Amino acid sequence: MTEDSRTRFSAEARAECPDPVLLCLLASVEQDPQADPDEVIATADAILDRLAATVRLAIAERAPGGPEAVAALLSAVLAGRERFHGRPSDYNRLESSLLPAVLRRRRGLPIMLSLVWTAVGTRADLPVHGVALPGHFVVAVGGGPGCEPVLVDPFHGGRRLSLDDAGGLVAAATGEPLTEEMLAPAQPLDIVLRVLGNIRTWAASRPEHAGTQLWATELSLLLPRHPAQLRLERAETLIRTGDFLGGAAEMESYAQILDAFDPDSAARVRLEARAARHRLN
Repeated sequence: MTEDSRTRFSAEARAECPDPVLLCLLASVEQDPQADPDEVIATADAILDRLAATVRLAIAERAPGGPEAVAALLSAVLAGRERFHGRPSDYNRLESSLLPAVLRRRRGLPIMLSLVWTAVGTRADLPVHGVALPGHFVVAVGGGPGCEPVLVDPFHGGRRLSLDDAGGLVAAATGEPLTEEMLAPAQPLDIVLRVLGNIRTWAASRPEHAGTQLWATELSLLLPRHPAQLRLERAETLIRTGDFLGGAAEMESYAQILDAFDPDSAARVRLEARAARHRLN
């Protein structure tokens, strides 16, 4: 089933309008190769459809006006009634980055909870989009020409954020000021790459989960746009999992890329490839 889900993942990533929800669901199958991708997708769709129906009913009952009222309504349903939220301990759990588990547990990392909010809002025909602030993903409601969006933080129970609050988050993460570009709608493939990056980071500090880091890296490489250095990460992870020949071959392939602009680094990578091959002796 993993081979099938990877084929579907690659095709969706190259679609005209890729769906980050579908891509994250297909990614989750990597952690449980026995799972049926169709069942995983159908279960998640049913949950998101139910949540969207609840939001639409609340809209019909309350007839909210501007973005502030819509944001408050979404918070009342998703953070209040449904209890989607996050805690610091969620950063230590792989489940916090796997969408089916997030939908089941109603807990997750900021980007995953924001993905739930945007998916539900979209299905309820509401103007909601993700905002990839450095270090903390949030959601914007409304916005457009001459109209500032309302920022909310799904991780902290849908707390309303002012621009000063958002600027504080950016400054804490980067030391830089908030810019208008940071408030732009997050692009689907950038969301997925960031989700996979969180999984890779989680696994990288846990040697027993090198296999998890490997599949997250390999899925990242299937995206049309990705950092070239992921090739080296895949090679190093292959070696950690005992595939010395595969890791060495990947290193040599990456060294060919480096030859054009960083020959010194290319030479170092080839030395690492040679060392990996020697580990077979």
